[in-house]
Amino acid sequence: EMNTRLQVEHPVTEFITGLDLVEWQLRVATGERLPDGWKDLQINGHAIEARLYAEDPAHDFLPSIGRLSHLVMPEAGTNVRIDSGVRAGDAISVHYDPMIAKLIVWDRDRAAAVRRLRSALGQTAIAGVISNAGFLATLAALPDFEAANLDTGFIGRNETALLREAAVDTAIVAMAALGLLLERETAAKSQAARSGDTNSPWAVTNGFRLNAAALEMLRFSIGASAHELAVTHQPDGFELGSHPDKVQVDGVLSEDGMLSAIIGGVKRNGYFFSAGHAFDLFIGGHRYHIALPDPLNAEMAEAHSGGLTAPMPGTIRAVLAEGGANVEKGQALVILEAMKMEHTIRAPAAGVVGSLNCTVGAMVEAGTVLVDFEPEES
Repeated sequence: EMNTRLQVEHPVTEFITGLDLVEWQLRVATGERLPDGWKDLQINGHAIEARLYAEDPAHDFLPSIGRLSHLVMPEAGTNVRIDSGVRAGDAISVHYDPMIAKLIVWDRDRAAAVRRLRSALGQTAIAGVISNAGFLATLAALPDFEAANLDTGFIGRNETALLREAAVDTAIVAMAALGLLLERETAAKSQAARSGDTNSPWAVTNGFRLNAAALEMLRFSIGASAHELAVTHQPDGFELGSHPDKVQVDGVLSEDGMLSAIIGGVKRNGYFFSAGHAFDLFIGGHRYHIALPDPLNAEMAEAHSGGLTAPMPGTIRAVLAEGGANVEKGQALVILEAMKMEHTIRAPAAGVVGSLNCTVGAMVEAGTVLVDFEPEES
């Protein structure tokens, strides 16, 4: 009989031996014998495999359900192999394993392979769902990882560094602002082209002012941090900020979302994608979620801030709280089963449980308010 399942790490073995294990499995299944020369097997170089998943490392690695709006992977070749069964536009559903791809790199030794892995992860951009690409990029940059000081407690020991949000420095803010400005220009030109009036004033996004510098204030958020930048439109790009922190930026946003920029004279590259009413910026494998101010959305978020929601579609397995009960921070309220795992919805703070909007055995969608909750007044 044929063993129809290889271990998920078989591409690593194949990279360093030059053998195709799947081919040999099929050969043996048809009656062929393994070659007599197995004792002469040669190991060449070093390979590392990273498994890219639709999951949220910051929230207990919960699977992220949704549609892959954009999927950018490094180019495969002599040193890089991509094994994937999905493409942009596909859905990551609750019914299957949320793995997106296996990214395998090879080089002459471990140090070179780690550098190759960092580069490959830096060329990865996954939009539409939350992925572990940034987590893997951070992990690959740890000195202990490069030195192969690894064991089952590695992630636990480095949890603070691995789960910390990617730093938002001035270069990231400038890249986000440039992406927004170029995206707006592209959208305006596209609208003008559809209307047939390319000379329409609505297609102009250069901040024109009569007898004054073309200046505007750009307001946006990156994650939880709000930013406000003065933008001066210039013939060869933009000037961001005000004295003494001005910086010159220029760049191009291609149709595939690649953002090629020069920030203060330094070349930088990333990906910038529209995500409905928001945007995603990817730099070095890390995702930065960008949003523009929307008072209506803020009011809606405030209205639902007291509800504890289902993080993904699943089945309610247990309801552990009662309406009106006083609970402590961290107390389990509801247990949800999804993706063959149980996920516990806990009280985010000490407070009072309001109405329970779920029953045992019920199927719920992601975002469903399961428990109304009011925190204690501090």
